[in-house]
This record gives sequence, structure tokens and C-alpha cells, in this order.
Amino acid sequence: MRIVVLAGGIGGARFLRGLQQAAPDADITVIGNTGDDIHLFGLKVCPDLDTVMYTLGGGINEEQGWGRTDETFHLKEELAAYGVGPEWFGLGDRDFATHIVRTQMLSAGYPLSAVTEALCDRWKPGVRLIPMSDDRVETHVAVTLPDSGERKVIHFQEYWVRLRASVAAEAVVPVGAEQAKPAPGVLEAIAEADVILFPPSNPVVSVGTILAVPGIREAIADAGVPVVGLSPIVGDAPVRGMADKVLAAVGVESTAAAVAEHYGSGLLDGWLVDTVDAAIVERVETAGIRCRAVPLMMSDLDAAARMAREALTLAEEVRGA
Repeated sequence: MRIVVLAGGIGGARFLRGLQQAAPDADITVIGNTGDDIHLFGLKVCPDLDTVMYTLGGGINEEQGWGRTDETFHLKEELAAYGVGPEWFGLGDRDFATHIVRTQMLSAGYPLSAVTEALCDRWKPGVRLIPMSDDRVETHVAVTLPDSGERKVIHFQEYWVRLRASVAAEAVVPVGAEQAKPAPGVLEAIAEADVILFPPSNPVVSVGTILAVPGIREAIADAGVPVVGLSPIVGDAPVRGMADKVLAAVGVESTAAAVAEHYGSGLLDGWLVDTVDAAIVERVETAGIRCRAVPLMMSDLDAAARMAREALTLAEEVRGA
């Protein structure tokens, strides 16, 4: 079975680990979000790609869900002593090595997709990890700063990490997406897939940014295979993170049903919601998307594997309809 997964950071990575357990013989291709990418200290940092790579490769900080295990921060402390920022983005010493290698390879002329493949040669994540695009795409957020009343556009990482989404997001823009092209292998993987899955990643700044790259949404819609998503919203609140803030910015209410409708029946064939949201199953199906209510809390690996099995079961149900 060939499975394509559109993945953001922590939620996508943990779901993928469950998917590997649920379908150990599957050929899994992961199309990773690069809208979170940022340049720091002269280095190219790809948080979502690295979170997938570290999680599946056994190097992730399990408690945080991001960054390396057994991490130290001597380099960050030394940079701060020199007055070099930003201090709000915590890169660890082990993590710095990844970004140095990536930046060196990019500077030598290798595209991000080739660099990602080379990095994965070390980590052996058990999936094919492809960035959504080799072109530069960065998600920016329009906000009004409460202290000054100034309206400005900031990088998503500054909004998420420094401000912790404490102010309203007025607009979310994947800068560069309209001019970007899918990375080599992305459209081919979609065309050859037997199943396409949207994990419980942020529907605006993770999965949504991937879909913003011209050609990807269209390829998924035209693939002719089941497309099944899992809701990142449980009981009208995000399971992790602050997805409700960016959903509001695009005019979508923070409910499992509204997110399904946001993706639309032209893209989604099936949608899983948590059992606490069972009452909205009918609403989703009225929108033309087959829906089932199952437990969606990834409390551990076995729970994530059960979620993955439910997604694959719904995909088969859609295929046989």
C-alpha cells in the first residue's frame, strides 16, 4: 500500500509513528510543511521537517515533541552573551548541527529536497520525507501589537513562539507560495498513492500551507483515491497548540465540523472526529464527506496506531462505496 501524508510538526510526526505501527508494510511518503521555515543566525531552520525526521528517527525530545533529546544550550547562551538574538527561539547544540549541514548544502547549490534526503540518510525515519517545495515559502501573520497599537506582519514563528499567539491573528499569508512549485517527487507520489491522509496537524499553517503550493491541492483532488483527514479539534478546542487563533483569522470556527467544511468535499472523502464530537457527524456527512467518531487523543503510540487504523479503515469504506 502506498500512503501519502501531508504533515506539519508534532501532531503530524506522532501520527506518522502510529501509522508505521498500524501499517508496517506500507510505502509511506510524507509531504512536509516548509512554511514554518525561518533563517536564524545565518542558518536555514526547517522545524516541521526536522520534527518528523527526529521523531521517526528516534532523536526527538519526547516531552517537548520538538528539538533533540539530551540537548544542551551552550551555543545559545554564548550567542546571548554577545547580544546576538533572537533569544526567544531556542536552538540546542545538537540541533544546530542539523541546520549547519543543511545551510552548507543549500549554499553549495543542492535543493532542499536533496538536502532533506541526505539528512534522512542519517536518521532513517522509515518514510520518504519530501518538502512541499524547494522554493522559499514562509508563513507570516498580521497582528496589532497591544502595547503600541501598531499593525504589522510578523513571521509565524515569532507569532507562535515569542508571542505564544497571545494576540489575535488578523490574517495568515504563506508568502511565496503562489510562485512556488512542488518539490520533485511530490506530484508523482500523490498520483501513485493508494490513500492520502491529512493527520491532525494545523489546518491553516501546516496542511493549509502545503495545499497553498500551486498544483498540490489539484493533484490531491484529481488523484482518484480516498482522501481521509483526522480532526485536530476535539470538543471545540485544539488538541495541541493554538490552531483556534489562526482558524479565526481565515474565518473558520474552531470545531471539527467547520474544519472539515473548510477542506471541503472536493478534497476530502472521509473525516474522523473524536467521540466527544459525535453529534456533528451528520453535519459533516451533509457536506458530502463521510464521517466517523472515534477516539482521537494520541496519548501514546498505541493510541496513535489505533487512530491510523481507523483512518485506513474509513479509506477502504470510501473506496468500496
